[in-house]
Amino acid sequence: MALVDLPGSKSLTARALFLAAAADGVTTLVRPLRSDDTEGFAEGLARLGYRVGRTPDTWQVDGRPDGPPAGAADVYCRDGATTARFLPALAATGHGTYRFDASPQMRRRPLLPLTRALRDLGVDLRHEDREGHHPLTVRANGVEGGKVTLDAGQSSQYLTALLLLGPLTRTGLHIEVTDLVSAPYVGITLAMMRAFGVEVEREGDVFRVPPGGYRATTYPIEPDASTASYFFAAAAVTPGAEVTVPGLSEGALQGDLGFVEVLRRMGAEVTVAADRTTVRGTGTLRGLTVAMRDVSDTMPTLAAVAPFADGPVRIEDVANTRVKECDRLEACAENLRRLGIDVATGPDWIEIRPGRPSGAEIRSHGDHRIVMSFAVTGLRTPGISFDDPGCVRKTFPGFHEAFAALRASFVARADPPGGAASGPADEEPGR
Repeated sequence: MALVDLPGSKSLTARALFLAAAADGVTTLVRPLRSDDTEGFAEGLARLGYRVGRTPDTWQVDGRPDGPPAGAADVYCRDGATTARFLPALAATGHGTYRFDASPQMRRRPLLPLTRALRDLGVDLRHEDREGHHPLTVRANGVEGGKVTLDAGQSSQYLTALLLLGPLTRTGLHIEVTDLVSAPYVGITLAMMRAFGVEVEREGDVFRVPPGGYRATTYPIEPDASTASYFFAAAAVTPGAEVTVPGLSEGALQGDLGFVEVLRRMGAEVTVAADRTTVRGTGTLRGLTVAMRDVSDTMPTLAAVAPFADGPVRIEDVANTRVKECDRLEACAENLRRLGIDVATGPDWIEIRPGRPSGAEIRSHGDHRIVMSFAVTGLRTPGISFDDPGCVRKTFPGFHEAFAALRASFVARADPPGGAASGPADEEPGR
């Protein structure tokens, strides 16, 4: 059995940094994710005037309920969508002028539904170039609150940004949502707000957020479930292999742990216990049709292992994956075709037919999830390499080392003393 110790959740770390900055007092985050995205978020808080102290296993943030301590700031959000979407909402609660910009990749990603909602709440927010995209400037004077309507059909992060903002307004927020994707991520937000002392009332598509601010606390960050999907998938495609991730359990906040249920439907053995989750490969992978709207970050993981199934794998309701770090649906299709696999796509679906992949260079499009997903394909496909293996630094800088260790454990299990290895192909992850 391979016991895999994974870094903390990106989604939880980003939300916890916002909540800690907004809380009254000093908050300690235990085992936060340290990656390009989360370091960028912490750097953005520092630019806004918040103190963020770091030790190897904890971050401490001095909160300020009245908004950013700095009266002016220029914040670079890097590639981080949570940084680029959450921090302008936080800045709006202060008093000053705050400019936000981001990488070319992040500049392409939309945020107009969020900025429209902020403007409807009276926030003076202006886009410098293309409407609905970075760069933008917030001239902040606090936020009164009130009623607002939001379309979160492209990203649940728009709703999360408003929910997190709500307790910092003078009168609270009444948010009516007309469409919502990745709903489990909103569940994460509500649970974390509760841990920081705020209870949101929800009735269907309406969220009522009370004013009053947040309470500082000590908050442990659970392992990243999206990252865990690559290791669970590795076990599923390797007969007899077993992967256990401690800390991802029955009570996990992250909806992406639901990916193991997809693997169970395909034939893997799955155990979700009180303190860990285990997946074991049985030598069987069945084709299936599955809607992944709520766990769309794991769509590339499933696409990358789909060729090894005994029938077609059709993934539906994933239109929002077209506006991630890249058009992930087309990136998966392109790379599977490069490997010789028959693929069809539509506006919100991809269908992958069984086949025997052959080695090729994977075009990452700068997207960490494309690289990490097709690393799983590489377990059974010699000759796979990547044009930009280093883009995994966005969420898991040590991914290639951790995955190489997993591969080695599989090979050792399959190679009896004095025998020849019969485990997965041992290919380097780089060029």
